[in-house]
Amino acid sequence: MSGRKLPTTPTPTVIVPTIQYPAASYALDEEQLLLISSTLLDSGVDMPATPRNLDDVPEEDPPTGPDSGNSGPYTNQSAANSATTFHAGPGASGSGSGRNTPVPGQGVPPSTARLRKAPSTRTLGKPSTDQLQVAATLSSGSNSGGGAAGSNGGGGSGASVRRAGSAGGTSISRSSRTQVGAGGHTLHRYRSTPRLPHDKEMAPAPATGMYWSKAPVWGTLPSRSFRNHTATLVDTVVWIIGGNDDKDSARDIYCFDTETMQWTRPDTVGESPPACRAQTATLVDKKIVIYGGGLGSYYFDGVYVLDTATRRWSQPPILDGPHPAGRRAHTAVYYDNKIWIFGGGNGLNALNDVWTLDLGSNHTGLIEGTEGRGLRWEEKITTTVKPCPRGYHTANLVRDIMVVVGGSDGKECFTDIWLLNLTTLIWSKVNIPPPLYKRLSHSATQVGSYLFIVGGHTGQEYTSEILMLNLVSLHYEPRTIYGKPPSPRGNHSAVLSDSRLFLFGGFNGQISFDDVYILDLAASAYLPQVTSFEIESGDPNSY
Repeated sequence: MSGRKLPTTPTPTVIVPTIQYPAASYALDEEQLLLISSTLLDSGVDMPATPRNLDDVPEEDPPTGPDSGNSGPYTNQSAANSATTFHAGPGASGSGSGRNTPVPGQGVPPSTARLRKAPSTRTLGKPSTDQLQVAATLSSGSNSGGGAAGSNGGGGSGASVRRAGSAGGTSISRSSRTQVGAGGHTLHRYRSTPRLPHDKEMAPAPATGMYWSKAPVWGTLPSRSFRNHTATLVDTVVWIIGGNDDKDSARDIYCFDTETMQWTRPDTVGESPPACRAQTATLVDKKIVIYGGGLGSYYFDGVYVLDTATRRWSQPPILDGPHPAGRRAHTAVYYDNKIWIFGGGNGLNALNDVWTLDLGSNHTGLIEGTEGRGLRWEEKITTTVKPCPRGYHTANLVRDIMVVVGGSDGKECFTDIWLLNLTTLIWSKVNIPPPLYKRLSHSATQVGSYLFIVGGHTGQEYTSEILMLNLVSLHYEPRTIYGKPPSPRGNHSAVLSDSRLFLFGGFNGQISFDDVYILDLAASAYLPQVTSFEIESGDPNSY
């Protein structure tokens, strides 16, 4: 052995990996390269010390034009992007400004990440238009859940690019992972640990004040943003169904646990609704009844039922006879074993008709049908004094009164509030003292004897303001709310769970959101327990 010189292994050339994505190409930042370099130390590979930073890459300008969703809710824009237009139009279009950026080696144990050089790729410092492709293979680790392409449920410290919920930017989280499918599309994003707020991010507030904060979510994060979706609370879990993002409509489902703040993506079986937006979801026992919705120039009139216990979709039989026209942007409430549908748009006009879907005495058997009887549609003839046609309004059931707030007919944004007595079928208009508030595409959630009206469009701009409507006096009451509220938005959803109001997603005219905000009611938590009030009914002109 003496005198022989052992052969040395040459150090391979290191190339800065970048990702070719339909919207833009992004280089890995220093944190991600450190993760990859840790897997190559045994091979003697040195990683560069000053890689390109994601923050140096400018975002694309938001799309503009009649089909971009940026021309405002009162222009003659695409039916898939307009907040108020009910005419038939072309399908959704637009770009997400580099959102859903995939990350190489995501969800992959660091010891198994491997790099492959693409043809015509130059060395460090001289990148060409052909980008370095990053291939990651799994040789260890665990998968949980049976989602498409397998949702990664293991722990670990993989890094990923995460959408910034309020601004559409990017941020880095070591506890996040992304799975990328064919064509560079994000299939799943998984975060093993929630991002807790820093002290500097917490605005001071009294202990008795209502407080906004951003939810520290984790789990299988949604791979898209949400607007015009439905959110239904079943026990402590919110079921998010359908809606659209900056590109198109979707038919997927996500679940959010309001106790653990965990996102999951459940698998379902059976015939699910088509991809659509602005449909309604009505909870009957633990079944969610979906009606209507739109996709481009199509307006649906189908009824679908999701059993959240078995996760099975079905279409219940509908008896022959009159039925409502397909529509979107309508509302639905459940009363007297019937689903009450009001308003919306059918692609040609805004509507103000009232229909009921009679579930029969055996509504618990919706999945298996109704023992041969089927469900029955019936149009309800109400008083001649009624709201003008509208969509993107809200409707809440208070005892036997349906409270309708705002909306639009595609030309005007409304300030009015209407009450429909579902027993007498009498409409009554509420005379609200000034100031009046125009609202469409907002959310309205009953909290005891109040209606919390959050966000929406004012006819001029999107807002994040909260209006509190006292359901006893039928007057707005000002309240001080602390914390950092969500950015102005509409087309979001809101649910009340355990004295907290959860807000999901939305749209600000340019960007769709995927974030979750919480309004803690604090000392106002007693409000959900107030159930002994009534809304007095009387002459249609008495309000």
